[in-house]
Amino acid sequence: MTKPLQAKGLRKRYGELEVVAGVDLEIAAGECFGLLGPNGAGKTTTLKLCLGLAEPDAGTIRLLDHDVPARAREARARVGVVPQFDNLDPDFSVAENLVVYSRYFGLPAREFTPRLPQLLEFAGLAGRAGAKIQTLSGGMKRRLTLARALVNDPQLLFMDEPTTGLDPQARHLIWERLRRLTQEGRTIVLTTHFMEEAERLCARVAIMDKGRIIAEGSPRGLIARHIEPQVVEVHGPALDAWAARGASLAARSERVGETLFCYVADPEPVLGALRGREDLAYLHRPANLEDVFLKLTGRDLRD
Repeated sequence: MTKPLQAKGLRKRYGELEVVAGVDLEIAAGECFGLLGPNGAGKTTTLKLCLGLAEPDAGTIRLLDHDVPARAREARARVGVVPQFDNLDPDFSVAENLVVYSRYFGLPAREFTPRLPQLLEFAGLAGRAGAKIQTLSGGMKRRLTLARALVNDPQLLFMDEPTTGLDPQARHLIWERLRRLTQEGRTIVLTTHFMEEAERLCARVAIMDKGRIIAEGSPRGLIARHIEPQVVEVHGPALDAWAARGASLAARSERVGETLFCYVADPEPVLGALRGREDLAYLHRPANLEDVFLKLTGRDLRD
């Protein structure tokens, strides 16, 4: 089966800054692929290039068997997009937002109208078809934006931070909807700052920094390859005096503010040294994708 998205050697420069610096992507049909990176890494620009919304300085893009940007319009007819920020029309009701959007794709009313109840059900808004956008919660708006991206029955969906700003209940409901889409055989390209989200949803992820992909693989594979399997986080008033001992017991350690992160294969020596210490608190957990992300991209803030 032809891969829905293939990009090779993508480059894009704005003035003196090269924001995409030789990116290769190959997305398999039916997979959820995560593109991760700190602010300014080049994720959103990469998505724009793949959609033909920006023209690359170098490289090739093949989107749903169409060359981009030359035939981007034809490719986008079979693509759904969930933008980073909701851009629903406040002048229209829930159902009207979907109907008006269907007209952008030239869908006849006789073809789209029977699908409208299915889209409202998917968004969990079957009883809110006539509601105005201003009356919806943030989670409802996000689900409606996701349903709107399905108006043209796309094979491939691009989602730019789909759960940013949502509470845990709304986020979990969006995750359930995204799993349903992949079970239907649709392909998803997802950018997110939530490493738990990527770990839960994505078959593969690529970590991007400074315009380049610096690691790629399954979430579990990246954890096994780049980080020790166990982490003990230690903090408390006696940390300054204890930090050197903790570091000596760990395979690798990192002091971040008032917390010492001890990365270990066997946590028992570190845990044994902490037992009975009322002047230290600790958290013992398995390593996760966020540990990998921070190791590879650093802990400095990106504004």
